[in-house]
Amino acid sequence: MEAAASPVLGAMSRLSLLVDLASLLAREVDFDALLRTACERLANALRADRASIWLVDAERGDLFTQVALLPELPALRMPAGKGVVGYVASTGEVLRIEDVRRDDRFDPSVDRTTGYTTRTMLVAPIREDEGSPVRGVVQVLNRQDGPFDQEDERYLLALSTQLGRALRLTTLRGGGGPGVILRGPFNRIVGRSTALARVYERVQLAAQTDATVLLRGETGTGKGLFARAIHVNSARQGRAFVTVDCTTLPAQLVESELFGHERGAFTGADRRVPGKVELAEGGTLFLDELGELPLEAQSKLLRFLQERAFERVGGRTTLNADVRVVCATNKDLEREVKKGTFREDLYYRVRVVEIAIPPLRDRGQNEVEDLARHFADSYAARYRRPEPKFTEEAIAMLKAHRWPGNVRELEHWIESAIALAPDGVIVPDLFPAPAAVSHPPSGPSVPSVTIPLGLPLEEASRRYVDATLQSCGGNKSDAAKRLGVGRNSIGRWTRGS
Repeated sequence: MEAAASPVLGAMSRLSLLVDLASLLAREVDFDALLRTACERLANALRADRASIWLVDAERGDLFTQVALLPELPALRMPAGKGVVGYVASTGEVLRIEDVRRDDRFDPSVDRTTGYTTRTMLVAPIREDEGSPVRGVVQVLNRQDGPFDQEDERYLLALSTQLGRALRLTTLRGGGGPGVILRGPFNRIVGRSTALARVYERVQLAAQTDATVLLRGETGTGKGLFARAIHVNSARQGRAFVTVDCTTLPAQLVESELFGHERGAFTGADRRVPGKVELAEGGTLFLDELGELPLEAQSKLLRFLQERAFERVGGRTTLNADVRVVCATNKDLEREVKKGTFREDLYYRVRVVEIAIPPLRDRGQNEVEDLARHFADSYAARYRRPEPKFTEEAIAMLKAHRWPGNVRELEHWIESAIALAPDGVIVPDLFPAPAAVSHPPSGPSVPSVTIPLGLPLEEASRRYVDATLQSCGGNKSDAAKRLGVGRNSIGRWTRGS
């Protein structure tokens, strides 16, 4: 009976690994941890001793073990074209070897280094799809009950395609070619500048705790991505990640949105509705742009952070929720405290762990180019364009720009250019007009805008707000400062357009 059940259990284990990988690729997980888990479960699914992943290092021209079930050494390197992994990386072939000692491509130097004896081997290239560049190699050693078979080979190919997609999401193809590894440790978060290295370290440490986190940074720097990275790398990753955008909440509905309401609590409340706090039970509540929260709602949030207790609007029963809170803001909260628009006690309560996300201009010109190439590859695949090629003038223009809208603005530039480049060649003329996206001047003036006489006041105001927002590169906070209004007001005017 046990022998009959084994193939079924093995098939279930293989399918489970593929499904889990597909799910994890949509998250900002610690990528090295994902690969380690994949190797462990791959070896188990194929009933093998060991599994390892080698990545192509185009800068050095060789391969290295990013993750390996090799406790003897932290990492190994192999010259390009040498050994079985070098051969597979060079040719893109899949190799299934029943006896490595009889195969001239086998290099025994790794066995001599580790003291391990390789007998059988199954190796597949890692790439996104047929014909795309080889990014690495996945290798499985010594099946425990005989040589690897065709079914093992088909499964490994499916898994290697998943890994190739993961590498696409976590690597940047810089000037050194498609194999250059320029990624951060989290899936979907790219960059390796010194400024980001400090952020990665803090995110990893914060994820190990339930401490409240305050992410600070300008609009478009990716605060939401880092908030999700904290969640999916924490013990709460299997539960909900619930986002509340404080800029979109009308003041009179903030409390209901956060804590829910009872039937009859106000006009139109025809049923009990749970709030975002209840929906995040066991998981993470992300409060985006916390600085926009009205004062009255701040007091209710403070109580929840202190006691993890709350009441629904119109309710008398005190409820509790096990929720981890992560906040983000682009506001100067210290200044808001002095102005009296943000509670001082709440300020200290939310900044238990503070993480500053650097603006794109502080991450260096090389990272601007790397990000641009990464976005170009992504949008070229989405819009079915040829492989993108930047002219020198286009790269110079990207490096010279100040990026007031940060990574989000850069991504929009590149998407626009790819959409307008059927031949894949990106030239400066394909970018948005510089006058519309230049760094906002320090003074209160805005580019001239013609407003015809006779327009209703609301329409005239909308056009003026739109012109101000355009001059600020789409940065609502900067536009609000220029106009002397709250950021919510900008959102209301532009939503009416």
